Amino acid sequence: MTAELVRGQNHTLPQTRLEIRVSAGTPVVAGATLGDERGTVRGVEWIAHPGSPQLPGLEVSQQAAADHRLAVDLEALPDGVHRVTVLLALPVGVGGPTRFGAVPAPFVAVTGLDGAEIATFTLTGLDAESAVSALELYRRQDAWKVRAVGQGYAGGLAEMLADQGVAEAAGLAGSIQEAVTRSLARSVAPPPPRTPGGDRVRHPTGAADHRPPTPPPAPEPPEPLTDPATTGPAQTAPPHPAPGPAAGPSGGGPINYAHPGRQHAAPTAPPAQPGQPAQPVAGDATGWSMDERLYNQIWGMFEDLARAVAAYRSAVDFAESRMDQELDRALSDPRNRIGGAGDRARETARAKRDELTSRAREALDRDLAQLAAESAVVEPALPAAYAGWGNPVWHAHRIPMEIPMALRIGDLHLPERTDLRIPLLVRLPLERGIWVDSGRAASEAAALIDTDRLRRLAMETAVAHAARLLAVYPPGEFAVHVIDPAGSAAGPLAPLVEAGVLAGPPAAGPGGVASVLAHLTRRVDLVQMAVRAGAADSLPPDLDTGEQLLVVNDFPHGFDDRAVTQLRYLADEGPSVGVHLLMVADREEASAYGPVLDPLWRSLLRITPVADSHLADPWVGHAWTYEPLTIPPGSRVLEQVLAAVAAARRAAGRS
Repeated sequence: MTAELVRGQNHTLPQTRLEIRVSAGTPVVAGATLGDERGTVRGVEWIAHPGSPQLPGLEVSQQAAADHRLAVDLEALPDGVHRVTVLLALPVGVGGPTRFGAVPAPFVAVTGLDGAEIATFTLTGLDAESAVSALELYRRQDAWKVRAVGQGYAGGLAEMLADQGVAEAAGLAGSIQEAVTRSLARSVAPPPPRTPGGDRVRHPTGAADHRPPTPPPAPEPPEPLTDPATTGPAQTAPPHPAPGPAAGPSGGGPINYAHPGRQHAAPTAPPAQPGQPAQPVAGDATGWSMDERLYNQIWGMFEDLARAVAAYRSAVDFAESRMDQELDRALSDPRNRIGGAGDRARETARAKRDELTSRAREALDRDLAQLAAESAVVEPALPAAYAGWGNPVWHAHRIPMEIPMALRIGDLHLPERTDLRIPLLVRLPLERGIWVDSGRAASEAAALIDTDRLRRLAMETAVAHAARLLAVYPPGEFAVHVIDPAGSAAGPLAPLVEAGVLAGPPAAGPGGVASVLAHLTRRVDLVQMAVRAGAADSLPPDLDTGEQLLVVNDFPHGFDDRAVTQLRYLADEGPSVGVHLLMVADREEASAYGPVLDPLWRSLLRITPVADSHLADPWVGHAWTYEPLTIPPGSRVLEQVLAAVAAARRAAGRS
């Protein structure tokens, strides 16, 4: 039963992995602070906000929005944390409301990962306050509780942070608001009033007639994948609990393998004629734009496929285990080992196993068929940023005026059905760098390719990703720098060079490497100082404030110790201020540096130029096969896209 709290009331939390959902009638900033036994915040490293959205055990939104979902894992919080305070604030300097008394009362709910509400609180009675401490999760005698706070601050974020003991609270509040302002163009519009329903809503009309659904938007999915060989365990909690052993039939019906947030394994429109099966619909998910609905739908498909396969594998394991147990019981009696009794016991146990396995496979095939039908409808409807190179949408692509939510960097599939591909999307702006592994992977595909060919494929993959990024950003808001120390990537780099879309010629030799790294390091330093000081207008006029991508070929060739240190710095500090890394490297060739480079590899998302089963999700533990995006043989789509980028820059006066 949900506990509806009033100010000052508390409630025991039955679990430690939670979501905190915020619903407001206007875009608000959501954050959280970690406090010790006295409630004191020890430093900025204990504050999660849009400019620094992730802490161990805690993740918040990166932009102002009318709805938020904050992920909390109380067991993963840093040592010494006894309190988590959820903060809400109104964005400043954007022409919106300046006090909570002028907007509908915010609603906050603490839920389990399945969406079931544990406690709710409506923040009434606010007036001149522009920031408020909404809830706090606190530890009392080894148990966690939630308390409704509702403490408002007319002085805004600065006053609220100072009240929690944060040094230089005014400067930090300014940097938070600056981070919000930078992403305000992508803020989520206020939704209609809340109504009951799941995350994915079925509509009675086709995709062209869809309107924004009424439930709050689906959560921003975490990066669900990691390479266990290079990055270690994933730090982000999965959005839903992993399935356990296959449940038995409910009410005598078949086992349900569907994701709990979806009414079916695939979204459907009504059947064209009575008696015919319902048809899938593209964009049938929550969101206030078609891009957002497609983005959420793709992640729903990923979760459904993961859950369905996990349930099938669990059912098969259960059937094998049950057969072994029955055989052990039957053959433990020596009398059953003589004559035909033992053979009959084995046949009976195997028949039961085969029946259970067959039923599980039938259910899996049914769900896979539904997902395949959904994929067949969704794939042609994807915008360019989500589409593969073979999609005709790229031939009619026009450089946008706003960046999309995400970018497709490959496909994922599982061995149970290799033709069912789920697009692998990463959010924009990039939150971590990308490493294209040019070394010998464990995959069969890599084993069949010689070393030089594999390196060329890796660089071609990096060039294609750079081109996609250039094509989905507004003209002049994304710059690409290239470091090619030995000049060995002239062939793969030719499309970028010939189109004239690079920030400068590919840097070669030690001098070129040092020059590019010094330039980007200076940019990171200056932007960080400006943000911390709240003086973004004081940046030098020659500083390019657009997003920057550094493509590095054949690392660590041409890098000395200083260059390696600068590269690590860019990988760690660059993404938060718009400098991103795209490396082409063989880790074995960098082994001479020893463990000093381990943090670098862990900070990057590893992909491969050929198919490889190296991506693992921490949700259900699958090893997903990653398929890189390939340009169709003979196609000139890459050159056409880069020509469009160059033309858009000339038209905007940015060339």
